[in-house]
Amino acid sequence: MMVKLKPLLHLSLLLFVLFSSSTESLRFELQSGHTKCISEDIKSNSMTVGKYLIVNPSEGYPLPDSHRVTVRVTSSYGNNYHYGDRVQNGQFAFVAVEAGDYMTCFWAVDHNPASTLTVDFEWKTGVAAKDWSNVAKKGQVDVMELELKKLQDTVSSIHEEMFYLREREEEMQELNRTTNSRMFWLSLLSLVVCLSVAGLQLWHLKSFFEKKKLI
Repeated sequence: MMVKLKPLLHLSLLLFVLFSSSTESLRFELQSGHTKCISEDIKSNSMTVGKYLIVNPSEGYPLPDSHRVTVRVTSSYGNNYHYGDRVQNGQFAFVAVEAGDYMTCFWAVDHNPASTLTVDFEWKTGVAAKDWSNVAKKGQVDVMELELKKLQDTVSSIHEEMFYLREREEEMQELNRTTNSRMFWLSLLSLVVCLSVAGLQLWHLKSFFEKKKLI
């Protein structure tokens, strides 16, 4: 029986890798007094978690006081979801209320002499943001059941993403229709104005020539 289950397990793992929600993990350098922002497009009602850490340049020693950052996470509407003031590490987790681009900005504390910080940042959204180890412990499920739960949540996430993209597409189509309609009326108005100006010029020239008795 186990031989028959292995292909299904492999298939679920493959689909999970291909269709899992966004996971962004990166390491970047940041100079004192400078800012770096990272954006992520998140749909509404999606779970998102992030954690950040300043890499210690000297292992075995505490981080110098100059190695601190101020971190802020905001939505495209300007709402704040996380704020860390002069910290060396931190994390955030929230459910997105608004769909759109969410921005995480890191500002390195000003220091003299200037120093360069190395920051590790991991940002997960959707299914990738779920703590599957806790799910397995709480539900006492085996590996096969856990992978099937992952696959089920992934399919649901893809389904929701398709509806989200369809809504965005309809919004863009409506915007294109509105823009085309406005361009049509603007072009028509421009044509009327040009014809009116041309008619006035012809009338003026005709009046001028008649006064001079040239015609």
